[in-house]
Amino acid sequence: MSSISTNPQADAATPILELRGVNKRFGAVQALSDITLSVGRGEVVALVGDNGAGKSTLVKIIAGVYQHDGGQILLDGEPAHFGGPGDAQQAGVATVFQDLALCDNLDVVANLFLGKEMKRGRMLDEAAMEHQSWNLLKQLSAKIPSVHIPIASLSGGQRQTVAIARSLLGEPKLILLDEPTAALGVAQTAEVLNLIERIRDRGLGVIVISHNMADVQAVADRILVLRLGKNNGIFDATTPTETLVAAITGASDNVVTARNKRIADTATIRTTTSEGRRA
Repeated sequence: MSSISTNPQADAATPILELRGVNKRFGAVQALSDITLSVGRGEVVALVGDNGAGKSTLVKIIAGVYQHDGGQILLDGEPAHFGGPGDAQQAGVATVFQDLALCDNLDVVANLFLGKEMKRGRMLDEAAMEHQSWNLLKQLSAKIPSVHIPIASLSGGQRQTVAIARSLLGEPKLILLDEPTAALGVAQTAEVLNLIERIRDRGLGVIVISHNMADVQAVADRILVLRLGKNNGIFDATTPTETLVAAITGASDNVVTARNKRIADTATIRTTTSEGRRA
Protein backbone atom coordinates (compact mmCIF):
# COMPACT_ATOMS: atom_id res chain seq x y z
CA MET A 1 0.00 0.00 0.00
CA SER A 2 1.18 3.52 -0.64
CA SER A 3 0.20 6.93 0.58
CA ILE A 4 1.39 9.90 -1.43
CA SER A 5 0.29 13.46 -0.87
CA THR A 6 1.78 16.40 -2.70
CA ASN A 7 1.30 20.01 -1.75
CA PRO A 8 0.98 22.28 -4.82
CA GLN A 9 0.94 25.32 -2.50
CA ALA A 10 4.35 24.54 -0.98
CA ASP A 11 6.48 27.68 -1.02
CA ALA A 12 10.18 28.01 -1.70
CA ALA A 13 11.00 27.83 2.00
CA THR A 14 9.39 24.39 2.39
CA PRO A 15 11.97 21.60 1.94
CA ILE A 16 11.40 19.28 -0.99
CA LEU A 17 12.29 16.38 1.30
CA GLU A 18 12.31 16.17 5.06
CA LEU A 19 13.04 13.13 7.23
CA ARG A 20 12.03 13.19 10.87
CA GLY A 21 13.31 10.47 13.19
CA VAL A 22 13.43 7.76 10.50
CA ASN A 23 14.25 4.25 11.75
CA LYS A 24 14.89 0.96 9.96
CA ARG A 25 15.52 -2.49 11.41
CA PHE A 26 16.48 -5.73 9.69
CA GLY A 27 15.70 -8.46 12.20
CA ALA A 28 17.95 -7.90 15.20
CA VAL A 29 20.03 -5.28 13.37
CA GLN A 30 19.11 -1.62 13.84
CA ALA A 31 20.24 -0.22 10.48
CA LEU A 32 19.04 3.36 11.01
CA SER A 33 18.17 5.22 14.20
CA ASP A 34 16.41 8.59 14.43
CA ILE A 35 17.66 9.99 11.09
CA THR A 36 16.86 13.65 10.44
CA LEU A 37 17.49 15.26 7.06
CA SER A 38 16.12 18.04 4.86
CA VAL A 39 16.78 19.00 1.24
CA GLY A 40 15.65 22.34 -0.14
CA ARG A 41 15.02 23.54 -3.66
CA GLY A 42 18.20 24.11 -5.60
CA GLU A 43 20.26 22.45 -2.86
CA VAL A 44 22.82 19.66 -3.01
CA VAL A 45 23.15 17.60 0.15
CA ALA A 46 25.97 15.06 0.34
CA LEU A 47 25.52 11.84 2.30
CA VAL A 48 28.80 10.42 3.54
CA GLY A 49 29.87 7.69 5.91
CA ASP A 50 31.99 4.56 6.22
CA ASN A 51 30.90 1.19 4.86
CA GLY A 52 27.95 -0.04 6.90
CA ALA A 53 27.02 3.45 8.10
CA GLY A 54 23.53 3.15 6.61
CA LYS A 55 23.86 5.33 3.49
CA SER A 56 22.47 2.79 1.03
CA THR A 57 19.65 1.83 3.37
CA LEU A 58 18.63 5.46 3.77
CA VAL A 59 18.69 6.12 0.02
CA LYS A 60 16.64 2.99 -0.66
CA ILE A 61 14.04 4.18 1.85
CA ILE A 62 13.81 7.56 0.11
CA ALA A 63 13.66 5.77 -3.26
CA GLY A 64 10.84 3.47 -2.09
CA VAL A 65 12.87 0.25 -2.27
CA TYR A 66 12.61 -0.20 1.51
CA GLN A 67 9.86 0.97 3.84
CA HIS A 68 10.90 2.68 7.07
CA ASP A 69 9.78 1.25 10.42
CA GLY A 70 9.39 4.53 12.26
CA GLY A 71 9.60 8.27 11.82
CA GLN A 72 8.17 10.41 9.06
CA ILE A 73 8.98 11.31 5.45
CA LEU A 74 7.65 14.61 4.12
CA LEU A 75 7.57 15.77 0.50
CA ASP A 76 6.81 19.46 0.03
CA GLY A 77 5.71 19.52 3.66
CA GLU A 78 3.19 16.68 3.27
CA PRO A 79 3.54 13.14 4.72
CA ALA A 80 4.52 10.47 2.18
CA HIS A 81 4.87 6.71 2.38
CA PHE A 82 6.13 4.75 -0.63
CA GLY A 83 4.96 1.22 -1.23
CA GLY A 84 7.62 0.77 -3.93
CA PRO A 85 9.98 2.59 -6.30
CA GLY A 86 7.10 3.39 -8.65
CA ASP A 87 5.38 5.38 -5.90
CA ALA A 88 8.54 7.36 -5.25
CA GLN A 89 8.98 8.13 -8.95
CA GLN A 90 5.34 9.19 -9.22
CA ALA A 91 5.87 11.55 -6.27
CA GLY A 92 8.90 13.14 -7.98
CA VAL A 93 11.84 11.19 -6.53
CA ALA A 94 14.31 9.89 -9.13
CA THR A 95 17.26 7.64 -8.32
CA VAL A 96 20.44 6.91 -10.27
CA PHE A 97 22.10 3.89 -8.66
CA GLN A 98 25.78 3.14 -9.02
CA ASP A 99 25.30 0.43 -11.67
CA LEU A 100 23.40 3.01 -13.85
CA ALA A 101 21.14 0.26 -15.32
CA LEU A 102 21.99 1.16 -18.92
CA CYS A 103 21.81 -1.23 -21.90
CA ASP A 104 25.17 -1.21 -23.67
CA ASN A 105 23.78 -2.51 -26.97
CA LEU A 106 21.16 0.26 -27.26
CA ASP A 107 21.78 3.85 -28.32
CA VAL A 108 21.32 6.97 -26.19
CA VAL A 109 17.71 7.61 -27.28
CA ALA A 110 16.65 4.04 -26.56
CA ASN A 111 18.23 4.17 -23.10
CA LEU A 112 16.68 7.52 -22.25
CA PHE A 113 13.18 6.29 -23.10
CA LEU A 114 13.57 2.65 -22.04
CA GLY A 115 10.20 1.64 -20.62
CA LYS A 116 8.78 5.11 -21.36
CA GLU A 117 8.74 5.02 -25.14
CA MET A 118 6.75 7.69 -26.96
CA LYS A 119 4.29 6.32 -29.50
CA ARG A 120 2.19 7.58 -32.37
CA GLY A 121 -0.64 5.11 -32.60
CA ARG A 122 0.97 1.67 -32.43
CA MET A 123 4.31 2.84 -33.77
CA LEU A 124 7.24 4.31 -31.88
CA ASP A 125 7.55 8.06 -32.38
CA GLU A 126 11.30 7.99 -32.99
CA ALA A 127 11.45 11.57 -34.27
CA ALA A 128 9.81 12.94 -31.10
CA MET A 129 12.08 10.90 -28.84
CA GLU A 130 15.18 12.04 -30.72
CA HIS A 131 14.06 15.68 -30.55
CA GLN A 132 13.37 15.50 -26.82
CA SER A 133 16.67 13.70 -26.21
CA TRP A 134 18.65 16.46 -27.92
CA ASN A 135 16.74 19.16 -26.05
CA LEU A 136 17.37 17.55 -22.69
CA LEU A 137 21.06 16.90 -23.32
CA LYS A 138 21.48 20.47 -24.62
CA GLN A 139 19.89 21.88 -21.44
CA LEU A 140 22.41 19.89 -19.41
CA SER A 141 25.31 20.94 -21.69
CA ALA A 142 26.06 17.24 -22.05
CA LYS A 143 29.06 16.23 -24.12
CA ILE A 144 27.41 13.44 -26.11
CA PRO A 145 28.54 13.23 -29.78
CA SER A 146 25.32 11.64 -31.05
CA VAL A 147 22.06 10.35 -29.57
CA HIS A 148 22.34 7.35 -31.90
CA ILE A 149 25.69 6.16 -30.57
CA PRO A 150 25.58 2.88 -28.58
CA ILE A 151 26.09 3.24 -24.84
CA ALA A 152 29.02 0.79 -25.10
CA SER A 153 30.93 3.46 -27.08
CA LEU A 154 30.58 6.17 -24.42
CA SER A 155 33.01 7.08 -21.65
CA GLY A 156 32.18 6.59 -17.98
CA GLY A 157 31.29 10.26 -17.56
CA GLN A 158 29.07 10.23 -20.64
CA ARG A 159 27.26 7.13 -19.37
CA GLN A 160 26.64 8.84 -16.05
CA THR A 161 25.27 11.82 -17.96
CA VAL A 162 22.83 9.62 -19.87
CA ALA A 163 21.66 7.94 -16.66
CA ILE A 164 21.08 11.30 -14.97
CA ALA A 165 19.36 12.72 -18.06
CA ARG A 166 17.02 9.70 -18.10
CA SER A 167 16.03 10.42 -14.49
CA LEU A 168 15.02 13.97 -15.50
CA LEU A 169 12.46 12.86 -18.08
CA GLY A 170 9.78 12.42 -15.45
CA GLU A 171 10.16 16.02 -14.20
CA PRO A 172 11.34 14.99 -10.69
CA LYS A 173 11.68 17.28 -7.69
CA LEU A 174 14.51 15.32 -6.07
CA ILE A 175 17.35 13.27 -7.57
CA LEU A 176 19.38 10.71 -5.64
CA LEU A 177 22.86 9.99 -7.04
CA ASP A 178 24.70 6.94 -5.71
CA GLU A 179 28.50 7.32 -6.11
CA PRO A 180 28.20 9.27 -9.40
CA THR A 181 31.97 9.80 -9.76
CA ALA A 182 33.16 6.35 -8.70
CA ALA A 183 35.82 4.90 -11.02
CA LEU A 184 35.88 8.03 -13.19
CA GLY A 185 38.97 9.91 -14.33
CA VAL A 186 39.68 13.53 -13.48
CA ALA A 187 38.10 15.02 -16.63
CA GLN A 188 35.05 12.74 -16.44
CA THR A 189 34.57 13.54 -12.75
CA ALA A 190 34.64 17.27 -13.51
CA GLU A 191 32.02 16.70 -16.21
CA VAL A 192 29.67 14.95 -13.77
CA LEU A 193 30.20 17.55 -11.03
CA ASN A 194 29.34 20.30 -13.54
CA LEU A 195 26.21 18.35 -14.42
CA ILE A 196 25.18 18.19 -10.74
CA GLU A 197 25.55 21.97 -10.51
CA ARG A 198 23.36 22.43 -13.58
CA ILE A 199 20.69 20.22 -12.01
CA ARG A 200 20.82 22.37 -8.88
CA ASP A 201 20.44 25.48 -11.05
CA ARG A 202 17.19 24.00 -12.39
CA GLY A 203 15.79 24.24 -8.84
CA LEU A 204 15.86 20.53 -8.08
CA GLY A 205 16.98 18.99 -4.81
CA VAL A 206 19.95 16.60 -5.06
CA ILE A 207 21.28 13.99 -2.65
CA VAL A 208 24.76 12.70 -3.52
CA ILE A 209 26.37 9.66 -1.91
CA SER A 210 30.13 9.74 -2.24
CA HIS A 211 33.33 8.59 -0.55
CA ASN A 212 35.36 11.32 -2.27
CA MET A 213 35.60 14.31 0.06
CA ALA A 214 37.01 16.57 -2.67
CA ASP A 215 33.99 15.88 -4.91
CA VAL A 216 31.60 16.35 -2.00
CA GLN A 217 33.08 19.68 -1.00
CA ALA A 218 33.11 20.85 -4.63
CA VAL A 219 29.34 20.59 -5.17
CA ALA A 220 27.55 20.12 -1.83
CA ASP A 221 25.81 22.90 0.08
CA ARG A 222 25.58 20.73 3.19
CA ILE A 223 27.13 17.42 4.22
CA LEU A 224 25.36 14.83 6.39
CA VAL A 225 27.61 12.30 8.08
CA LEU A 226 26.17 8.92 9.02
CA ARG A 227 27.97 6.70 11.50
CA LEU A 228 26.66 3.32 12.65
CA GLY A 229 23.19 4.17 11.38
CA LYS A 230 22.92 7.51 13.19
CA ASN A 231 23.38 11.19 12.39
CA ASN A 232 26.91 12.14 13.33
CA GLY A 233 26.83 15.77 12.25
CA ILE A 234 25.68 18.12 9.52
CA PHE A 235 28.43 20.32 8.09
CA ASP A 236 28.80 22.98 5.42
CA ALA A 237 31.08 22.60 2.42
CA THR A 238 33.82 24.74 3.99
CA THR A 239 34.36 22.26 6.83
CA PRO A 240 37.96 20.98 6.85
CA THR A 241 38.40 17.50 5.43
CA GLU A 242 40.02 16.37 8.68
CA THR A 243 36.84 17.23 10.59
CA LEU A 244 34.68 15.30 8.13
CA VAL A 245 36.96 12.26 8.25
CA ALA A 246 36.92 12.36 12.05
CA ALA A 247 33.12 12.39 12.05
CA ILE A 248 32.99 9.53 9.54
CA THR A 249 35.48 7.29 11.32
CA GLY A 250 34.53 8.16 14.87
CA ALA A 251 38.02 9.46 15.59
CA SER A 252 36.44 12.45 17.30
CA ASP A 253 34.78 10.09 19.76
CA ASN A 254 38.00 8.27 20.52
CA VAL A 255 40.42 11.18 20.64
CA VAL A 256 38.51 14.32 21.60
CA THR A 257 36.29 12.65 24.18
CA ALA A 258 39.25 10.92 25.78
CA ARG A 259 41.23 14.17 25.92
CA ASN A 260 38.33 16.07 27.50
CA LYS A 261 37.91 13.29 30.04
CA ARG A 262 41.61 13.50 30.96
CA ILE A 263 41.32 17.27 31.40
CA ALA A 264 38.22 16.88 33.56
CA ASP A 265 39.86 14.16 35.65
CA THR A 266 42.96 16.30 36.16
CA ALA A 267 40.83 19.28 37.23
CA THR A 268 38.95 17.07 39.70
CA ILE A 269 42.18 15.77 41.21
CA ARG A 270 43.56 19.29 41.58
CA THR A 271 40.37 20.51 43.21
CA THR A 272 40.31 17.58 45.63
CA THR A 273 43.97 18.08 46.53
CA SER A 274 43.48 21.79 47.06
CA GLU A 275 40.51 21.23 49.34
CA GLY A 276 42.44 18.60 51.29
CA ARG A 277 45.29 21.01 51.91
CA ARG A 278 42.94 23.74 53.13
CA ALA A 279 41.31 21.27 55.50
